[in-house]
Amino acid sequence: MSRSIRVFLGDQATAVGTIRHDAQGARERAAFIYDDAWVRSPTAFAIDPSLPAVSGPQFHHPHPEGSVFHGAIADTEPDGWGRRVILRDHMKRRNTARARGEPALAPLNALDFLLAVDDHSRAGALRFADETGVFQRELDPDRRTAPPLIELGHLVSASRAVETSTETAADLAYLRGRGTSLGGLRPKCTVIDDDGSLAIGKFPSVMDQRAVTKGEVLALQLATAAGITAATARLVMSDDVPVALIRRFDREITGKRILYASAATMLGVAAADSAEHSYTEIVDAIRRTSVAAPRDIEELWRRIAFSILISNFDDHLRNHGFLRSANGLWGLAPAFDLNPCPDRVRELKTWISEDAGPAATIDGLRSVAAYFRLTSMRCDQILAEVNAAVATWRSVGAALGMTSAELEPFAEAFEHDQRLDR
Repeated sequence: MSRSIRVFLGDQATAVGTIRHDAQGARERAAFIYDDAWVRSPTAFAIDPSLPAVSGPQFHHPHPEGSVFHGAIADTEPDGWGRRVILRDHMKRRNTARARGEPALAPLNALDFLLAVDDHSRAGALRFADETGVFQRELDPDRRTAPPLIELGHLVSASRAVETSTETAADLAYLRGRGTSLGGLRPKCTVIDDDGSLAIGKFPSVMDQRAVTKGEVLALQLATAAGITAATARLVMSDDVPVALIRRFDREITGKRILYASAATMLGVAAADSAEHSYTEIVDAIRRTSVAAPRDIEELWRRIAFSILISNFDDHLRNHGFLRSANGLWGLAPAFDLNPCPDRVRELKTWISEDAGPAATIDGLRSVAAYFRLTSMRCDQILAEVNAAVATWRSVGAALGMTSAELEPFAEAFEHDQRLDR
């Protein structure tokens, strides 16, 4: 089975190229071909460092556990939670067809997952249209593509039903396509905030042993206090359920889409093969592509310090990103997916450097100061600022409405021997 999917950029739907996807049983492969008009345009650029803006098909050779698509396209695929919803929905429809004696549904392939994400809420600015010219997944004009906050209760209950395997077809139809590529395995949904802007609502899991959604909002607010450009976050209560509402940073205030690429894509690394890569490699990518390299490099060093001090150990390459700037270069995206992890081994997913390794230590971070072109004095200043912000974690948590019983399970994430004031 072969399909050709047209690729467009942004709200103006500028034609960029075509994905050619071939599936033979379980074997799949994909190629990307830029449109000749895009290649000839004086404003053309590579949407992915591994996809130079040249004519002809460019094939992707995926990691065995990675995407069949090039990184920039893979960055828009559904995350783990989105895939779970899509699979459950497909299984339920397959069982219904079998019970009715109808032809069996074909197994889902990589292209099915890619196109199942709603066009309105897809991460970044790439958009995909099928052979009939319809953007995928575009709902009927009279249906909302993302629910408003008033529907949070419905979203929470439908997500809990999926987690407990008690979901109905209606639950799945409500959730399907409304996920996002930013966020991992935890239950979540794209929503429309009260001011009309796009946001991600993250819900507590039935498996949670601590107040995870509150902990993420706490971490993002502390990051801002520490001088880090972070995603805007707040807590919203749906009945008695605390939902982390995180503003989408790949949209301008007007709603205009901004092209996004993960750090894995910028490094040319498959997300499934991102182990044992380092922050110094991200520094190299910043030097090659950033609109403000010195600023972004210093910010990255500050973010590493923050991750060490709050025990944010899920800092893999998909949890760092870049946004395309107006003048054709890139810049660090706001920090996101920051979670204090008191029960993890104190190792970073992204190594500080090849020599320093994964150990989450301030000494290891100081050892790469020269690579980041930071003086010892500037490092001391940044560490003092970050440490001072982190030291307020209990008072900031209390201001969020966290009780002592909710704060205490996070204590080991914030109170440890890497803190400068201990």
